[in-house]
Amino acid sequence: MKLWQKNTDANQAVDRFTVGHDREMDLFLAEADVLGSLAHTRMLNSIGLLGDEDLQAVQRELKKIHADIVAGRFTIDEGIEDVHSQVEFLLTERIGDAGKKIHSGRSRNDQVLVDLRIFLRRQIKEIVEGVESLFRLLQSLSDRYNEVLMPGYTHLQIAMPSSFGLWLGAYAESLVDDTEMLHAAYRICNKNPLGSAAGYGSSFPLNRTMTTELLGFDTLSYNVVYAQMGRGKTERIMAQAMSSVAATLARLAMDNTMFLNQNFNFISYPAELTTGSSIMPHKKNPDVWELIRGKCNLIQGLPNQIAMMTTNLPIGYNRDLQQLKEVLFPAVAELRSCLQMAHYMLENLSVKEDILNDPKYDYLFSVEVVNDLVLHGTPFREAYKKVGLDIENGTFKAPHTVHHTHEGSIGNLCTQQIAALMDAQLARFHFERVEAAEAALVQP
Repeated sequence: MKLWQKNTDANQAVDRFTVGHDREMDLFLAEADVLGSLAHTRMLNSIGLLGDEDLQAVQRELKKIHADIVAGRFTIDEGIEDVHSQVEFLLTERIGDAGKKIHSGRSRNDQVLVDLRIFLRRQIKEIVEGVESLFRLLQSLSDRYNEVLMPGYTHLQIAMPSSFGLWLGAYAESLVDDTEMLHAAYRICNKNPLGSAAGYGSSFPLNRTMTTELLGFDTLSYNVVYAQMGRGKTERIMAQAMSSVAATLARLAMDNTMFLNQNFNFISYPAELTTGSSIMPHKKNPDVWELIRGKCNLIQGLPNQIAMMTTNLPIGYNRDLQQLKEVLFPAVAELRSCLQMAHYMLENLSVKEDILNDPKYDYLFSVEVVNDLVLHGTPFREAYKKVGLDIENGTFKAPHTVHHTHEGSIGNLCTQQIAALMDAQLARFHFERVEAAEAALVQP
């Protein structure tokens, strides 16, 4: 059923095809849709398009619907096209003509735009919380294991000494940059498109600044055409930020998978966090990390997928954009799950000490010997040649110690400085402003 339908019945096959999975996907947007309507109807009242009595009735019932959504009692009835229609249908059923007035001055186009942005900014908040939690854990582990040396690699060949603290701290700092990407996406999401209608504005004297403030947006998407052009672009930018986090997680997962391998044997996890083999009793497979790697690699492909879906679309709304929800919404949930599982695994990480006592790692210390010679007056090129000849002649003696002091090295991880960078990024979001605005809309 379409509330906007006239006298012509839609072909059922066409209806099924065009609706697709929209009812299922729109459940994710239900709370955001009600919040948008709460703000929009208050604005309609302020410009005389909705009377005080009607506003009171609409606000009361919208808040009841919101409570049902939060409690998990809200559904989209079979035959109703989308969440917007379901909400309007419920209002009309409960309060009559007043429910039919709420759509004045807006289109489903700007309605879904504002729903998406309200939904996505909330999802960014949850992702940021997951990133912060993992960041704090990585920093804690980095400090705990800073003195435990491990091989460092280039080209997957042993290169120079590293430490578990240096390794884990690297991923912590990577998450700082990922958080900056998330902040950029948040700033894009936190612009109000409501009031752009179908992309060409309205003859009603809408107060778009009012709805912007009521919904806690930082500012408007001013140009009504560009507001519509934001559909697809917003999702792509969101996906790009997600892909940055996913890239960090995928690489961390690969390292864990590799270091757990018996040929490396640098780390271990409790048996209950690994899986066995149906025929090989010795196996402890890193399935969790492998799935994190796989899921995050798929997420890294999401920006390109969205770009392919939106490339060369003509100006204005196009139904192609409906498909974006089906790829983006599940990916958001997957990323949050991967963050949670990575945190859970690392909480149970054990590292092997004395790895570098194995003679096969002796050459890791060649640079340390070269540098020591230079510090005692030997020119670098002569020191390099001498150590190289000692290695070739089999006379090289590994010191098995490192003395690094500069910023960001084994002896000076700069954990506090990196934490300050993360704290500065987190402070830029101002999630509390949005939460306060949304809470004010639904208060009795």
